[in-house]
Amino acid sequence: MPTEKSGDLVFNELEGVFYKKFTDVPFTGEVTGQLQGKLKNGKKEGPWVYYHKNGKLFSKGTYKDGMNEGPWVSYWGNGQLLSKGTYKNGKREGPWVSVNYKGQLEGKGTYKNGMKNGHWLSDTEESGMYRNGKLVK
Repeated sequence: MPTEKSGDLVFNELEGVFYKKFTDVPFTGEVTGQLQGKLKNGKKEGPWVYYHKNGKLFSKGTYKDGMNEGPWVSYWGNGQLLSKGTYKNGKREGPWVSVNYKGQLEGKGTYKNGMKNGHWLSDTEESGMYRNGKLVK
């Protein structure tokens, strides 16, 4: 079931792999346009950048074997910071911050293995102490 397209490539969500249109061979090569990066055996690999339709930077970060890895940063269409944090093995890990469209803090806290952990400050969800993604107080 394709859900993401980039030029002559189609993404198969079930397999997590990009294929050249009308083939069953995973694509290896560069992707250009609103999405820019490299694919290796159909999976995102290395640095990637994404752009809003207005041409401004949307997000940038690195992939390893198709999963987010290392620092990532995202921006609103007006250029303001949207979110900033780190991934490990495709899951959020360590300190994260998110900001609303007006530049005001929306959420701040730490992730462990992709789940909220420790003290969280948030305007959109409950603030407090989290353990393994669950609010404990």
